[in-house]
Amino acid sequence: MKIRFIGATREVTGSKHLITTESGKKILLDCGMFQGKGKETDSSNRDLGFVPREIDYIILTHAHIDHSGLIPYLFTLGFEGSVICTDATRNLCSLMLPDSGFIQEYDIKWYNKKLVKQGLPPIKPIYTHKDAIKAMKLFIGVSLNRDYKIEDNITVKFTNSGHMLGSAVANLSILENGKMTRIAYTGDVGRPTNRIVKPPAPFPQTDILITESTYGDRIHDPHHESEDALLKIVEDTCVNKGGKLIIPSFSVGRTQEIVLSLNNWFNEGRLPLIDIYVDSPLSVNVTEVFRMHPECYNKDLQEVLESDSDPFGFERLHYIKLINDSKKLNNLKRPCVIISASGMAEAGRVKHHIKNSIEDAKNTILMVGYCAPTTLGARLQQGHEEISIFGHKYKINAAIKRLESFSGHGDYTEMASFIECQNKDELQKIFLVHGDYEAAEHYKSYLEEKGFKNIEIPERDYEIEV
Repeated sequence: MKIRFIGATREVTGSKHLITTESGKKILLDCGMFQGKGKETDSSNRDLGFVPREIDYIILTHAHIDHSGLIPYLFTLGFEGSVICTDATRNLCSLMLPDSGFIQEYDIKWYNKKLVKQGLPPIKPIYTHKDAIKAMKLFIGVSLNRDYKIEDNITVKFTNSGHMLGSAVANLSILENGKMTRIAYTGDVGRPTNRIVKPPAPFPQTDILITESTYGDRIHDPHHESEDALLKIVEDTCVNKGGKLIIPSFSVGRTQEIVLSLNNWFNEGRLPLIDIYVDSPLSVNVTEVFRMHPECYNKDLQEVLESDSDPFGFERLHYIKLINDSKKLNNLKRPCVIISASGMAEAGRVKHHIKNSIEDAKNTILMVGYCAPTTLGARLQQGHEEISIFGHKYKINAAIKRLESFSGHGDYTEMASFIECQNKDELQKIFLVHGDYEAAEHYKSYLEEKGFKNIEIPERDYEIEV
């Protein structure tokens, strides 16, 4: 069989890896959207490099858009196979993919106005909200730790990767000509002390390991230190300076972790008496999915549930759905915290909140996760005196802060510990994906020091026979 690396190769977004068996079956591991590539983003997403109708199965590790976001696009181009994932991932995708389609419709509408002014023909969105809803009929939810037979000679088992609700390592067993080949694709690897979900679990022995390297050159602060730092930022911004704290945050996972921390401080009487706003319709709906899956919760959160029936809701916490209510937040003069998507500050309501807050020195913009190099979130952290938002220049007077340890990705020591469950002598090959090249190189060297061998960092469209 062959494995071809199509996306998230020496970069962090667009995860897609294609397995072609000797019998001609095509299995796509993840089908992610490229994000944060500037003008290249649209063409990178439209030019798949394979024929969608020829794909038999998509094995989806989790719901984040850089892993799932092009599934509706494949559907519009003739893909009629199955999308196999965990139950929680399926439930999350039923919200996230239509939301992604809505954002694309909105962005294209705005972009087409510019094209018309230039005398150029308008373009269509990659897919629409309705396309994404129709594509959900292809999804099959599978429980963790269950051997699911795709075909007579192909089996997949999902094991917990600890990255987010429903995230999993895809463990494939493929029998060809009397030979069994085991392929494990980790998707994104979580931290051993996630605030909500259970920690990553050991996964079955494999022959071929495909694993991420996002933080392959970084060490995170301990969770308790990042929580203390977050509380201090809330106090400094909202109490001492009387300003607004704007937190660009991914709607799935990151937002719920921050809300949980704020909830716990509220219960302990440590949270300043200020209003907290979660301004994202998707975040509101996703939080309901989190409430539906307590089986994914770790022991700490299970203990919280014994005394607090809703750890994602408390007095002074407000979930905002309507756009008019979102606009009203820009006119607030009192201190508050606004948590809004997207996490890289590339789309959604948070760009408007940043635009309206960035020139006021009382305010703080807090980044709580990875931002691709060309995104607004990354540019905010580069020390510029001004920045362009929606085509206009703004002075950066607000404080720009960063707390990476809220990331759902493990650092390089945590990722390496996770794959230590593997017998190194049985591992034939390791491929490092989903990481910038420098991070992947550092992680490769670290793994080699730990005794792992035969490690490659594939380029885009690199294909290998196994």
